[in-house]
Order: sequence, then C-alpha cells, then structure tokens
Amino acid sequence: MTAQEPNSAETDRLVRIIDFIQAAEVLKDTLRSGRTGQGRPESTAEHTWRLCLMIILFEVELADVDVLKLLKICVIHDLGEAISGDVPAPNQSSNDGRAARERQDLLTLCKALPEDLSAEIVALWDEYAAAKSPEAILAKGFDKIETMLQHVKGRNAPDFDYAFNLGYGREATDGHPLLRCLRSLADDLTQREMISQAGV
Repeated sequence: MTAQEPNSAETDRLVRIIDFIQAAEVLKDTLRSGRTGQGRPESTAEHTWRLCLMIILFEVELADVDVLKLLKICVIHDLGEAISGDVPAPNQSSNDGRAARERQDLLTLCKALPEDLSAEIVALWDEYAAAKSPEAILAKGFDKIETMLQHVKGRNAPDFDYAFNLGYGREATDGHPLLRCLRSLADDLTQREMISQAGV
C-alpha cells in the first residue's frame, strides 16, 4: 500500500502545524537564569528537553500514571515563554500575574494551529497550571527538581545563592513519593555545593 498525496485540506493542516513549530522555535533562544555546565545561560528548550528526559528515565517508577500524557504536559508547560520569556525562579511569586500572562501567550502562539491541536495543548497547559491530576502534579514537581539540578550542575557566579534551592518549590515536590525521594537527593547535592562554596 502506498501513501497518497494529501488533499488541500490536509495540506493546510500540515502547513498550520509547521507554522506553529516554526514559531515555537523561539524557545531555543529564550534564555533562563540557570547556567549550563560550561557557564552559558540555558534555554527554555534545553530545560524542557532535560525535563522530558527525566520522565523517560523514571518511566518504571511512574507505572501508575499516564507517561505519554505526562510527557505532553512537560513539552508544552513553558510554550508561552516563546512570547514573553522566562521569569527567573528567584523572582517568581504567586501573585505576579505570570500564569495569566503565560496562558495568554500560549493562546496567541496556538492561533496558528488547527483547532483540535490548539484545544489539546491549552487543555494540557490548564491541567498543568491547576496541578490536580497525577500527571500535572508530577510535571510540576519534576519541573522544580530539574531546575534545582541545573542550579547545582551549572557553572555559576561565585556568589550564587545555592541556599535558594533548599526552599524552592517544596510544595510541588511533596506531591508524590518519587518526587520526595528525588527532592532529597537534589537537596543533598545542593548542600554539597554550599559546603564547597563556603570552602569548608
């Protein structure tokens, strides 16, 4: 059986998806405050890649959740940053309007997409923001842990505040036994960096 050429409606759908993918490419240049191991700012795309890599590697430990859905949530959770950029973790607060702005940016970005895909992405983002489903709870927690791990992996300025990690996103990392275990390991790495920084 051979594949048939898409008709005009199917071609239009493909074009709209490609347009969206091209717009989302901006995330490769959307910089975060975290530093890589070589000392350059990481991008939102790099953060998302490693977040998804973590999910894949812990798939056995996540047998009680829909891992595909979890991966989808992780892939889209920062898409809105393609428009307004990232807010560094130390500068975030619960009443800074960031969530509403990111959602609006996501809606703007999704205008290029066919309606069914746009609706799916926005629904997944809303699920992530609400953090009620098992997958959203895990996505929130893994997001915080990836950030913490980057803080201790990155080549940071000599005055980098590693102690920030110890209180960062604790409510998000308390929602699942695996998250609590990974949080403990990340805290251990943070404390080692703090000792090293102090020259003890």
